[in-house]
Amino acid sequence: MVKNGHKVLLEKAAGLGSGFGDQSFAQEGAEIVDTPDEIYKRSEMVMHVKEPQPSEYNLIREDQIVFTYLHLAADEALTRALIKSKALCIAYETIQKSDGSLPLLTPMSEVAGRLSIQQGAKYLEMAQGGQGVLLGGVPGVDPGAVVVIGGGVVGYNAAKMACGMGAKCYVLDTNLDRLRYLSDVMPANCFPLMSSPAAIRKLTVEADVVVGAVLIPGAKAPELVSREMLSTMKPGAVLVDVAIDQGGNFETSKPTTHTEPIYVVEDIVHYCVANMPSAVPKTSTLALTSATLPYAIEIANKGWKKAMNDNSDVRFGANVVQGNITHKEVSQALDFEFTPIEAFL
Repeated sequence: MVKNGHKVLLEKAAGLGSGFGDQSFAQEGAEIVDTPDEIYKRSEMVMHVKEPQPSEYNLIREDQIVFTYLHLAADEALTRALIKSKALCIAYETIQKSDGSLPLLTPMSEVAGRLSIQQGAKYLEMAQGGQGVLLGGVPGVDPGAVVVIGGGVVGYNAAKMACGMGAKCYVLDTNLDRLRYLSDVMPANCFPLMSSPAAIRKLTVEADVVVGAVLIPGAKAPELVSREMLSTMKPGAVLVDVAIDQGGNFETSKPTTHTEPIYVVEDIVHYCVANMPSAVPKTSTLALTSATLPYAIEIANKGWKKAMNDNSDVRFGANVVQGNITHKEVSQALDFEFTPIEAFL
């Protein structure tokens, strides 16, 4: 950013949780400031990872660019605050390429997908509240069964980890082309299947770990496992809801934290940590920076309007602009009025 002629302000100690001290930023030309208040007062563009927190709602200025994860479809309070601010709110998770891929969600989906199996395996341990099953099994003992609902980036990475550990892994998706791809690239202990309510109901009965990995860009995540289905599952099985930031794939999901990551409903362990990649912040920081930096530089160099006119990827990222919802799925999820971004360009 500095090499492109921009002044960069960094909140004091902002990088410490990821293993990057203030000095490493200062060496590259950043000015270290004491408070978020000063960042918001002096900056034309504010970058985060997490969505704006309630303590920041009143700091966001009219016509200020806020570029971060937003996940608005599952958060009406934040959406109303951003509408009120009349800022220009661009969401990492809805920036979209012409092929439908989500380049700023992909690196975090890769991390979360892989983590989902690590966490599922851990909470299967009896000491952690699980049923005491080793996912990979041992000679003479069946491996655990993993059901991954959704064969996108999260699902692929979850299945890759589960198979690598030796588990029997089912991956469900509704896209036949995606299932063909998974069938080609995954090992013999992975079984890509067409997803349906009946298939989910049948497979959850034998599952030791179920991973919810279905996301609709910008929209609330669909609920695919009902509370009633929990009674048919093995006591001590584990549900890992990677879609919790967008509302979750399981009816009984509610956001948890790394401090208190799990809770139990109907004898089923639920792991629903929002922002799972923050468990491995150094890896996540490096992966996310590689993806976000080109877009951040383009927005900073050109301004938001020209960046959106020149690059349709950035245009898809517009969620709230000058008090208007500009992403259709967000407006539908919250039943708010929708204004196409083109109206501002």
